[in-house]
Amino acid sequence: MLDSVIDARPASIGNGFNVRRILPYRLRRMLGPFIFMDHAGPVSLGPGQLTNMDVLPHPHIGLSTVSYLFDGQVTHRDSLGVEQIIRPGEVNWMTAGRGIAHSERFEDPAMLANGTLEMIQTWVALPETVEENAPTFDNYLPHELPIFTDTGIWLRLIAGRAFGLQNDVKTHSPLYYAHVVLQAGTHFGLPQGYSERGAYVAKGSVEVNGHTYGVGQLLVFTNGVDPVLKANDICTLLLLGGEPLGERFIWWNFVSSRRERIEQAKADWQAGRIPLPPNDNTEFVALPEDRSKPAGSGTGTPPPQPLS
Repeated sequence: MLDSVIDARPASIGNGFNVRRILPYRLRRMLGPFIFMDHAGPVSLGPGQLTNMDVLPHPHIGLSTVSYLFDGQVTHRDSLGVEQIIRPGEVNWMTAGRGIAHSERFEDPAMLANGTLEMIQTWVALPETVEENAPTFDNYLPHELPIFTDTGIWLRLIAGRAFGLQNDVKTHSPLYYAHVVLQAGTHFGLPQGYSERGAYVAKGSVEVNGHTYGVGQLLVFTNGVDPVLKANDICTLLLLGGEPLGERFIWWNFVSSRRERIEQAKADWQAGRIPLPPNDNTEFVALPEDRSKPAGSGTGTPPPQPLS
């Protein structure tokens, strides 16, 4: 029933800001089109510390970044000129396509006063037909995302289709992504109709087939089975999966179906051909030193730098 269990590993995105990294994993690079997943926080810091966690402008190609907050606020700026404060319960979907740069800064007064941050960052790989499309950014408010409730169950559909729900979040391939809160003792299943399905435990713990799984574990289920998850206590899950897209190469913040495209992206960032955000262009993250084999799935590549 369980194909694999991925334990989150500690990772640093700089300035002492540590996250739980779930994907990519050496034994499973992707789950459906999802190729990257970080869980940041919960972290409580004073104003002086919080601004040190700013993620400077950095580039992406060939993917969509998805930012989803449980708590706190982050200011997003990108090379399209978009400036967006990301708040809990919103979906912020940036499609890099042929190339975009963005920053994430912790500067909102409310965030500085509160000092608490918890967020999930995922990357969704793009089908080959749209990898080189123009970049876009969309912000979806909580009221645009359908919610399902039942005894012991609260569910918000972040993107895709699941449990008879769908929304207007623009995706490029079949997938599902949902935020679920279960009360203790509640039994819950996964969406049907997808080749690859998983459930990430963000808070609390669940029981599957008599085994208990807790915070920081991604449960990947065998295709064709219908697992039942039992909440041992109040727990928060991120359900995600979809249809695989085929092999993808990943190096730093670049994803592509073509190895040579990764090399081109490196050269483009180094030469300044990927523009910086016009309202955040005085500093940026330099291209890391390449101490790896040529970019590719399963190679020892520099870890992704940003949250998204």
